[in-house]
Order: sequence, then C-alpha cells, then structure tokens
Amino acid sequence: MTEGTNMPEGDTAGKDEVPTGVPAEEKRQEEAEEEKKEKNGDSKVTIPGQTAEEVEFVHPEGGWGWLVMLAAMWCNGSVFGIQNAFGILFLSLLREFGSEHDEDLRFRTAWVGSLSMGMIFFCSPIVSVFTDILGCRVTAVGGAAVGLVGLLASSFVTSLGPLYFTYGIVFACGCSFAYQPSLVILGHYFKKRLGLVNGIVTAGSSIFTITLPFVLSGLLEKVGLQNTMRVLCILMFILMLAGFTYKPLMPVKPSNTRTGSKCPPLGEIFNINIWRSLGYRIWAFGIPAALYGYFVPYVHLMKHVEERFGEDTNKEVLLMCIGITSGVGRLIFGRVADYVNGVNKVYLQVASFLVIGLMSMMIPLCNIFGGLIAVCLLMGLFDGCFICIMAPIAFELVGAKDVSQAIGFLLGLMSVPMTVGPPIAGFLRDRLGSYDVAFYLAGIPPIFGGAVLCLIPWVEARRKRREKEEALNKEQDVTQKMIEHEKAQEDTRSKTGESVL
Repeated sequence: MTEGTNMPEGDTAGKDEVPTGVPAEEKRQEEAEEEKKEKNGDSKVTIPGQTAEEVEFVHPEGGWGWLVMLAAMWCNGSVFGIQNAFGILFLSLLREFGSEHDEDLRFRTAWVGSLSMGMIFFCSPIVSVFTDILGCRVTAVGGAAVGLVGLLASSFVTSLGPLYFTYGIVFACGCSFAYQPSLVILGHYFKKRLGLVNGIVTAGSSIFTITLPFVLSGLLEKVGLQNTMRVLCILMFILMLAGFTYKPLMPVKPSNTRTGSKCPPLGEIFNINIWRSLGYRIWAFGIPAALYGYFVPYVHLMKHVEERFGEDTNKEVLLMCIGITSGVGRLIFGRVADYVNGVNKVYLQVASFLVIGLMSMMIPLCNIFGGLIAVCLLMGLFDGCFICIMAPIAFELVGAKDVSQAIGFLLGLMSVPMTVGPPIAGFLRDRLGSYDVAFYLAGIPPIFGGAVLCLIPWVEARRKRREKEEALNKEQDVTQKMIEHEKAQEDTRSKTGESVL
C-alpha cells in the first residue's frame, strides 16, 4: 500500500500532495507546458494561412464605411474621368501648340495621354509597397496632393515638352497613389457586401466619363485650356480631402523588425507570399494576357466608324452606350458577386472576357449602325463586370492583409498590354488598309485569357482540400501526443508511489 492511501476519505484537498513532493512538481511542470502550448497556439487547430486576428475581426458592413465608399467613388470618378476625357483636352492642346492637321503634332500630343494612363498602372507595384508601410490614408492623401501639383503645373505650361513631365508623370503618379488605396480600404469595412460596394465605387468612373466631357467642352469654350485645368484641380483637392476618411480597421500586420530599426525587412516591403499562391499566379498571368486585345475597340472604334459609315455619323453615341452600360454592369454584377461563393467569382470574369472577345470580332461584321450600338451595349455591360469584381477576387485569393500588393502587381502587369495592344492594331490598319483584321485578332486574347482563368477555382479547391487534410492530421498528431503524455505521467506516478486508483 502506498503512502497516498493513508489519507482520510473525502479529503480531496490533499490527494495531489504526497510527502515525496515529486508528483506535485511534475504537475506544475505539466501545467506550465500546457500554458506554453496555449500561448504558442500548439493546442489549437487553425486553418493554415489564417491568424487569430483574421478570425476574430468582424467587418462593420456599413457605418463609417458608407462615407469611405463615397470617397472611393469620388476617387475613381475624378481619376479616370479626367483620364478618359483626355480626348477633349487633346483637341484643345493641338490648337494651343499648333494645328489640328499637323500629323506630327498629333502623334506627339497623343503620347501625353498615353503616358499618363500607362503611368497610373505602371506605378501600382510601388504604390502597394507604400500602402503597406504608410497605410491607405497617408498614401491616398499624399498621392492626391502630388496629382494636384502636377495638374496645376500643367496649367502654366506654354509648350508641349514640359507636359510629358507635369501631366504624363507627376499628375499620373499622383493619381496612381490616390487610386489604389481606394480599392484596399473597402476591404476594411465590407466583406459580405464587398461586391456591391466595389460596383458602386467603380461606377463613379462611368458617371464622370459620361458627364465630364460635356463640362470640359463648355469650360474650354468659355475660359480656355489653362483655366480649365485649374478648374480640374478642384476635383483633385476634393480627392485629397476624401483620402482623410480612409480610417484603417484591419489589425496591423506584425513586424519582424529588430529593436532600434525603423525600416521593415525587405521581405515585408516586397511581399512574396502572394506569389506562393498558384491561384494568384494564374490570375496575374490570365488578366494581362486577356488585355492585349481588350482595349483595341475602345481606342480604334471611332476611326473604324468614320471609315465604314462616314465622318458625319454620330459616333459619340457608341461611347455613351459603352459608358452607360458599363456603369449599370458594375452595379448589377457587383451585387451578383456577393452571392457567388469564394473564388467562383472568377467565372464572372471569364464570362466577361468571353463576351468582350466575341463582340470585338462582331464589330467588322456590323454593316448597319444599329448593330454596332447593340455590340457596344453588351461590351460596356461586361466591361463593368470585369472591373467591379477585381478587388473581391484579390481578397479571395490572397486575403485582406496581402491584398494591397496583390492588386498593385496585377495593375502593374496590366500596364504592358494596355500600352502595346492598340498600337499593334493601328499598325495592322496601316498595313492592310482596314481595321477588320485588327478587330478579329483583338477578340482572341480575351477569350484565351478567360480560358486560363477557368483553372483558378479548380486549383483553389485542391489547395483547400490539402489544407483541410493537413489541419486534420495536425489535430490527430496533437491528440496522439496528449495521449502519450498522459500515459507517461501515469507511469511516472506509479514509479514514485502515487496511487492511480
């Protein structure tokens, strides 16, 4: 009989205490180990790639977020409204610095607008780094201030050369720094309604694109080019104020910086985690691949209509059709995306690329103007679908903490096909004498890119199954270790004389 059996019955307070003191010491060690496990998360079964903060964080789905949504909507509208209305400024620039019929001047002036649009997307990877380090609010306000300075400086330019720097680089870079945080900050406030909110935000560019040309035409006639640019500075000033509403809510990403060092490691500045996701790599390849032909109709459709139906044709109606249905599409498909689970939202982009590719091929086949209107209506509708669900898909593929650089690198990759596609179509037109072949070929990349994107849901489903199996195996390992540990404790108690009965 062991010493532990000499205690009175019902004395529960002293059951764990024996004269030797060894079991009590072991119990304290066991409790310390369990506390250590709980601190390290070893005793919890978590989904790989998720942290406690992500699980516990609850999106407000409104509140201050509605004001943030309106600010982001103003950002999309003012940035892309001014960019898309460059065609109005283009004619005024020609008159200001020469003649509308000077082909060399037309070529050099067109590069001002092309450089500006290209820089917005080309700077996106750098903007994503600044967004991660400085936050959405500082990046957006600073970018709007730089854009304001660039646009104001452009209003004092007296020759074409400085415009390449003031408008094409400074103003465009400021727009880039202001634009991207407007996509990232929405994920701090919305999750279930993220598709709808992105649809409303991106619809801002459609509203400004439709209305701003009429405003600019009136301003150019009444106050001239320089004063018109100064009026546009008001939009950028309001954009700067809108950036102050971008109050972050998501938990801050933990930093691995050493004591006394203010700069994060290079691995945190340039996030390589996003490239470990096969689904994101496919997405980052498929979207740019589709865009080689995506913008060809938007650039060359007006000239094609003049050659096919005559210069007196009311071709501006086509642009208005694209702009209106694009805004409607962003609202409709943004809401639809909220009801589509996970990465299956990619199928909406696949459908949009398929329709846009087919509509591009249909343009040369339209021998009546009404047919072109129908084509443009469908093209605009699915253009809105493609644009409004880019951010929700990025959140699904890489998570909220890595979404800034995920969007940034994608926009940076998009800058190449956006710049290359339309000039190739123009080259084919000059060589072949018509735009027919150019439009036929422009329909192939969107269809090919859409086919590539179909792989993403399958890849992500396989990844989730593998993670689930790993989590289950980890849980089984933890359970097995606990059983072995308890068995070892029982053996120890038996050897030290503690009763196991």
